[in-house]
Amino acid sequence: MDIVLIAGMWLDGSAWDDVVPALEKLGHRPVPVTLPGQGDGATSATFDDQVAAVLAAVDSASGKPMVVGHSAACALAWIAADRRPEQVASVALIGGFPSGDGKTYFGFFEPVDGVVPFPGWEPFEGPDSADLDDEAKRRFVARAIAVPEAVTKGIVRLSDERRHDVPVLAVCPEFTPADVREWIADGDVPELANARHLDLVDIDSGHWPMFTKPTELARLLAEAADKL
Repeated sequence: MDIVLIAGMWLDGSAWDDVVPALEKLGHRPVPVTLPGQGDGATSATFDDQVAAVLAAVDSASGKPMVVGHSAACALAWIAADRRPEQVASVALIGGFPSGDGKTYFGFFEPVDGVVPFPGWEPFEGPDSADLDDEAKRRFVARAIAVPEAVTKGIVRLSDERRHDVPVLAVCPEFTPADVREWIADGDVPELANARHLDLVDIDSGHWPMFTKPTELARLLAEAADKL
């Protein structure tokens, strides 16, 4: 199965470099996406440009792909299910959740000179980054890409209720499946609450398992894909 891989903020398609060979060994075809404004040199990119890039990857896939979103990009993966409910075999969400219709894509950090740079490690102290040593953090900062403000201020648009029929796998890194069930019960993640086929799996990592647990992450994705 083709597995479309979308990394979150500040990362390009190379974030999946250690996951790709592991998925290939497990019989799947990984398709890492470098989003406009996150590695392609397009400083004027918008959120709609990123949505278009994800949809293009889905449209060019062989058969029905699994679409994987990490962190903020979970919103992009879910938009793919909304725009292509009959073409997307499943959605996998790593360390994040789908945004609802009308929500701002990423409003956590203020832009600086038209971009949102990586803010440093202070906001991610604790479980998010506990499994990254100093060298891993240095490499992350060196590769981090400031994301255009127009991307972060984009508005999520959802319109097709058939997205709720697309199977969802939620991979839980710095939080647990029990946490997610609680958040769903509390009404904090309504898009997941409405998903008709939801599986929750744990992974013992921080927020970026593609760097610290790539083989295990690939196994979880492949196992979900094999069930489809």
